[in-house]
This record gives sequence, C-alpha cells and structure tokens, in this order.
Amino acid sequence: MKTKRSMSAKSVVIVLLITMLLAACGENKPKENTKGGSTTTKGTITIGMSQGNLGEPWLVQMNADVKMEAEKHANVKVLYKDAQNDVLRQRSQLEEFISAGVDAIIVNPIEGTPLTEPIAKAVAANIPIFVMDRRVDGDKYTQFIGTDNVTLGYAVGKWMVEQYNGKKAKVVELEGLMTSTPGAERHEGFKKAIQGSDLEVIFAADVKWLEANARAEMESVLGRFNKVDIVFGGNDASTHGAYLAAKASGREKEMAFIGIDGLAQEGRSYVKDGILNATIYAPTGGDIAVQNALKLINGEKIEKDVLIDCVMYDKSNLDTGGKLLNFPELKKK
Repeated sequence: MKTKRSMSAKSVVIVLLITMLLAACGENKPKENTKGGSTTTKGTITIGMSQGNLGEPWLVQMNADVKMEAEKHANVKVLYKDAQNDVLRQRSQLEEFISAGVDAIIVNPIEGTPLTEPIAKAVAANIPIFVMDRRVDGDKYTQFIGTDNVTLGYAVGKWMVEQYNGKKAKVVELEGLMTSTPGAERHEGFKKAIQGSDLEVIFAADVKWLEANARAEMESVLGRFNKVDIVFGGNDASTHGAYLAAKASGREKEMAFIGIDGLAQEGRSYVKDGILNATIYAPTGGDIAVQNALKLINGEKIEKDVLIDCVMYDKSNLDTGGKLLNFPELKKK
C-alpha cells in the first residue's frame, strides 16, 4: 500500500508539471487578433517608417494607409518618422532603424540616389525594406511599391491633346521635385504625349510638390503672360496652389487645371467643386507595404516590384469610378 500511495503522488506531480508547461507554452503564442486582421507567427512585429515629408497631402495619406492596415494586426507596431524634406535626416532615420533591429522598414525616399546606400544597408542587415513611390539606384531593396509615373504624365498630356489640340493652347507646367523619379518621369510622360501637337509649354518650374511654391510661381506667370489655357501641376497640391493664385487675380475661369493624386478629400473633391477639371487617382500603397512585410516575415514570397493601377477622374466620370489608365502604345518598344 505504501508503494501504491508513493506512485500515486508521483503521478500527481507529473500531471501538474505537464499542465504548467502547457500553460507556459500557451502564454508565448501570439495573442488572438480581435481587430479583424490576420496574426503573424512571431510576437510583436516592429516596422519603422520614414516619410519624406508630411507637407504633401498624398504622403500624409500614405501614413494613414499604413496605420489603418497595421491596426488590423494586434501584434504590429509602427514607428513613424518625418524626414521633413531633409535627405541627411532621412539617412539618419534609416540608420537608426537598422541599429534598432526593427523587423521591417517602409521608406518614401526624398531623393533616390542619396538614399540608395542606407537602403542597401538594410538589405545587408537582413531587414526587409519597402521603397515607396520614389525609386532608388540599383536593386538593393526588398520591394518597390508605386505607380508608373511615366504613364501618369502621359495621361495628363493625352487629356490635354484630346481637349485642346488645334487650339494652340498655352500650357504652364508646375513640376514635382525633378531630382525624384516621380517628378522626372511625370514630366517625361507628359512631354511624350503632347509631342507633335500644337500645345505650347510657355512656362515650367520645379515647385517641389508644394502648394505654396506653386502659388508663388503662378503669381509670376500671371504677371508675365496674358494668355494661359491649361495648368498642369505635378500633384494636386501644386495645381491647387496655381488655382488660388489665378482666383486671387480674377483669372481662374480663363484656364483649365489638372493634377495628380486624386485623393477623395483633395483632388476628387476639387473636381466636384469645379476647381480642377481633372485629376488622376494614384493609390499610396501604404496598406500593401504592411501586408507584404507581414507576408515576408511569415516566410511567404513577394514580388520585387508592385505597380499600382491608376484612374483618371473628371466631371463626366466622377460618380462612376473614373477611367482606368491604359496606354498600350507606352508598352511598345
């Protein structure tokens, strides 16, 4: 009997140890996501995000898209930094994320070439890095997410030719940051589309995507030229700045305004209110960056480049979802 009681006590101890061990394992599992998104196979996921600047509404929307997607995942934490249009500040932010050993990095480079090196350092440190909208030199990045900016500029030019060819229209081009790939590529596509038409670009300036800069340049234009038919801003903020300058001089009804970004609260709203004649909606891809970062962390494969489809809106299609951009001639070699 003494032996049986001893064996029984040992059995109880073993059962208790197994129960405690299982409980401890349960505590180390990822918490259940109650926010509707999927969970990942590891604990807290830390993503560092360096935004080029928060003076552009479209980049503010990118941060909002990242935040909205991240909040679907209970174990995802995003560290946000604003480079304030300072390349050296942005380099420092990336180096800080790398030193901290974050799980992934999302970056909207102010300019491609100066940010190529720190982005490559993240790759060398085995930290996935997602380059948003503005390309860097070479292929030392994890994934590029953005639009085909040549197509965006081309779409603007095609719209102008369709509306104004044969009228010898005078055009003002308020370019985006020309040392960035979107600025340079939108200009390239625009020039390609109007080539051979009778549209004349009478003034062009790099306003660096900023509304205040565009307004100042447009004030100068209005003082120099008696005839302006169309204003193309590299983004909607620039186009809106030009509109405000024209309105202040009482000339806004003399010309058409077209921009790019097409946010519901900005470009599309301007079209609805008759401020812009047309805008192109270019999604920021912030949500895609978070989704693909988590896929990669979970061992899934992702593409090297993700190009997002864009849509043109004007008064004729604003309520029907716009017109998807598709130019087969651009794909021909």
